[in-house]
Amino acid sequence: MVDRKNIKKYALISVYNKSKLRYLCANLKNQKISIISTGSTCEKIKKLGFKCTDISSITKFKEILDGRVKTIHPKIHASLLFKRNSKKHIATFNKLQFPIIDFVIVNLYPFEKTITSSSSHEKILEMIDIGGTTLLRSASKNFESVTTISSPDDYEIFVENLIKHSGKTSLDFRAKMAFNAFK
Repeated sequence: MVDRKNIKKYALISVYNKSKLRYLCANLKNQKISIISTGSTCEKIKKLGFKCTDISSITKFKEILDGRVKTIHPKIHASLLFKRNSKKHIATFNKLQFPIIDFVIVNLYPFEKTITSSSSHEKILEMIDIGGTTLLRSASKNFESVTTISSPDDYEIFVENLIKHSGKTSLDFRAKMAFNAFK
């Protein structure tokens, strides 16, 4: 079991829809949860006045291919997928020297909306979200330890659950959010 008493908590935020970001970040700060983010989301969080670490400074891997590859990295997914109650997983993860990510807040590019509003194949292809979907699936697979939030509409209930459980979320909540990520 991972001893969490003195371990800093991290949320990974990578969102297309940046509405309610100020509310989310303020509440994460109140719960002493540090923020890791990507590209334009990281820039927006900093512009809003919150501390945020760019994911590439932790992975030591810069975004490539015009942002098509930024979160598909073994250290990120190891942080999301390692079983917090498996000595073998913990030993492997500890060798990576990477933060433990407990919260994944991702909303996807508006692919369906783009299909109906654009005839540009290039624009439609760019709205296929690979990294976001992969983050949601990894976090959901490990819902026993990781909270998955896939819509700004869920920020309020997420924050309520964090407050109720002193900076953590309940297992029932994590399971519900993992399931909601794929509706």
